[in-house]
Amino acid sequence: MKIKNIILAVAGAATLASCSLQEYPYGFYSEDNFYQTAADAEAAVNYIYDAITYIEYSRAIVFLGDMNTDALTPKGDATAATKELDTWNLNNFKTNTTLANFYKYSYITINRANAVIAKVPGMKTLEQRDKDRYVGEAYFMRGYSYFCLARNFGCVPVHLTPVTTLEETTVPAAKNLDEIWKVIIEDFTKAAGLLPLYPVPETGRADRAAAYGMLAKAYLYIASAKDHGAPKYSDMAIDVDDCYAKAVDAAAKVVDNPEQTTYGFDPDLLAIYDVDKPTGPEHLFLMSMDVTGETEGQYSKISKMYIPYISGATIYIKQGDSNVYIPSHDGWSEYQTSISFYNSFESGDLRHDWLIVDKVYDADGNVVASTENGKLTYPFCRKFIDPHFAGDKTSTKPFLLRYSDVALVYAEAAGPTAKAYELVNYIRKRAGLGELAAGLSTEDFRKAVFNERKFELAYEGDSCYDLRRWNKLHTDITEAREKGYSAEELVFYPIPSLETDLNPNL
Repeated sequence: MKIKNIILAVAGAATLASCSLQEYPYGFYSEDNFYQTAADAEAAVNYIYDAITYIEYSRAIVFLGDMNTDALTPKGDATAATKELDTWNLNNFKTNTTLANFYKYSYITINRANAVIAKVPGMKTLEQRDKDRYVGEAYFMRGYSYFCLARNFGCVPVHLTPVTTLEETTVPAAKNLDEIWKVIIEDFTKAAGLLPLYPVPETGRADRAAAYGMLAKAYLYIASAKDHGAPKYSDMAIDVDDCYAKAVDAAAKVVDNPEQTTYGFDPDLLAIYDVDKPTGPEHLFLMSMDVTGETEGQYSKISKMYIPYISGATIYIKQGDSNVYIPSHDGWSEYQTSISFYNSFESGDLRHDWLIVDKVYDADGNVVASTENGKLTYPFCRKFIDPHFAGDKTSTKPFLLRYSDVALVYAEAAGPTAKAYELVNYIRKRAGLGELAAGLSTEDFRKAVFNERKFELAYEGDSCYDLRRWNKLHTDITEAREKGYSAEELVFYPIPSLETDLNPNL
């Protein structure tokens, strides 16, 4: 099912609220008479997922995860907010509109999740298994939102019940990182205990494997951040080895569990990014967007962001080493591949040769533009291509959690065990590369996994966060290094001024 088809009762409730002169907090809608039927509960859960598909949020995944690293660069006439993030203009971060929107929609998601957590358990019309699933999804999405907020802003306000009045929005931020990460870990743990494991992935929805995958990412994040001396994280009252071990345990529920047969490695590198295969084995959590949607967010324009403008006509892209060519529109040149990143891949890496395009063709396979002849202004990421595009509309979707990501989480947390080597080497061999050197120390093995993540998860919104938890923002991002920023200056973005102006307790 497409989760974008929100039940009209929910949309109607939100519309009625907007007609009043009373100002409501983010995500508020009247619920006094709403949670009555199974359809109501389903609509309320869909309403949670709906919040992250707004373009102000979905595009921020790239702006905060990749554009601010050396992997991407914006076009010359990009918005001021994009240039501020790309160049690490610290003076403007409090008023940066991308950061403000990301923060806002995260709390919209949280408030909608809190409503489901509060209301669904008391519904008499639902079977217990349905209550468990819906509440589990709500815990997952609340945990996911706090996970994203904590990585970007550090200590943020914690709301664990629905916000229904303006007064309830003025709670202070969490007193330390231990408090906010405790909420994240508890939410993913609860979600894992309540959610079923889908026999086939359900596009746009989370299940038990996704919850365990995110729980593993949370444990790895804090363990590695403290291990590498990241500012603020070094003060957390956690045991690094214990958190690494818990990351391994959670990830193992996905990648080392014979009872889990829904997800696994896709042996075909191109198939992972085939828009016609959203339920492929790699996709633990994939955002739901479809070309048939009526408004942007229901459909996607992500592919337009990566592809350069070429001729305004249909272009064709070669499928790996085959003589198959698939059509695509050209684009807007918003997310431009950095040449330094393009040149940093190992020779023969198929993630470079197949997933970053340096020439495009006509329908007969003749080259019409390339970086060599200058008609292609930069090599572009082709992870987001839809041959069934309708004008600017596509079904391309952000990859929020892949099986390979969880496999690399397991490997980094575990260190050089046989299973960890097996997982990393599968990913490398799929990319056409040789195996990692045997007998690496724990430190060197983790460095190798960290490096592998950079190429395997490129353009999927993880790059900046990996640098942040490894305390490398100030050394491995050219703009930050050249400006002489310290690790302390870069560890978190400031909470947007729009929020601090409204909340005297921040």
